[in-house]
Amino acid sequence: MRSVQLVLAAATAVGSVGLAAGGTAGALIAAEMTGGTTSAGIPLGAVVVGSAAGAVLISRVTRRAGRITGLMLGYLVGAAGAALVVGAMAASNFGLVVLGNVVMGVANAAVYLARYAAADAVPASARGRALGVVLTGAAVGAVAGPNLLGPSGDLAARLGFSRLGGLYLVAVVAFPTAGAILALLGRRTRGPVTGGVHAGTAVTARRHPSVGAGTAVFVLAVTNLLMVAVMAVAPLHMVAHSHHLDVVGVVVSIHVLCMLAPAPLAGWLADRAGTHVLAGLGAALILVAGGTGAFADPNSALSMTVVLAMFGLGWCAGVVAGSVMVADSLSDAHRSRAEGIGEVAMGIAAGVGAPLAGLVVAFGGFPTLVATASVVSLTMLHHGWWTVRSRVDSHTAHTASTP
Repeated sequence: MRSVQLVLAAATAVGSVGLAAGGTAGALIAAEMTGGTTSAGIPLGAVVVGSAAGAVLISRVTRRAGRITGLMLGYLVGAAGAALVVGAMAASNFGLVVLGNVVMGVANAAVYLARYAAADAVPASARGRALGVVLTGAAVGAVAGPNLLGPSGDLAARLGFSRLGGLYLVAVVAFPTAGAILALLGRRTRGPVTGGVHAGTAVTARRHPSVGAGTAVFVLAVTNLLMVAVMAVAPLHMVAHSHHLDVVGVVVSIHVLCMLAPAPLAGWLADRAGTHVLAGLGAALILVAGGTGAFADPNSALSMTVVLAMFGLGWCAGVVAGSVMVADSLSDAHRSRAEGIGEVAMGIAAGVGAPLAGLVVAFGGFPTLVATASVVSLTMLHHGWWTVRSRVDSHTAHTASTP
């Protein structure tokens, strides 16, 4: 099944190029069209809300028609959303821009749900590493995407569109291309990835005490909330401090690289040391990133790069840990539904956090936002510690009482 993982990674790489539109250009478009910073987080918030809805749609299609069909549908819907944004910008209609980002968010769900398809093809003891391979594929496209902010803007201008709409034109092409790659995989491969999930299979025991699905959803939601809240306004914050668009693109690319490129290492750590260790590491990284960002020099590209890189590393650890927790906590028959719930939780949390981030920055500044993220991560770290401790104590007591 190694070839399946590689094809999934390739499709994810292409599809993730399109995600830079909402994450990088969205805040700048909102500020330009509304004339203020309070709306900066709305487009990215719309994307993650659409991602939550897309997760439900894709999960339902997956249970009926298989993973490949569900992921392909997500990409096609996302391409339609990106096209709607381009048209809405030409018409100067911010409401339609927001709606287009919601629709485009369905492709975001397809990009990240692909990691579970890779986990289907391997034993339980290797799920973390399989997830990591696909997330590394996402890193390739996601790093390339923000760097297209300048070149795609030039192309959009030559075609008569707004420069800031260039990344959405990229998404219109990237999403269907990713779907076409998945279609080739569907024709060549038969099995759990293309035909749906197994039914009635028990959870395979791991060497480390497992946590429940509720804790998995908590880790996924809070981790994504903090990362999206910061990144919803970080590009605008940098532009406001006279950083050139090309510099902003590079910094965002480094952040995204740190989100996704270390995923195989994070997966290995989850398989070897346990998901609770990896989740704790993610919370600790976000804690340090927020504390550092509160005192960082906003005029220094290096300082902003370090802060956003640490946020990316924290997100990587938290999401890989939460994803493996989902896979470990339920039987294969129920896993697809749980995956959808996890993505919905991530989308709802981030959908609330992104607009609030704009308000926090408008009234308290970027340092207040990252400091708040640091406090929330400390709460997550405390919650995770007591949850894991109780699980370990219960597991130890059960083992001691077993003849």
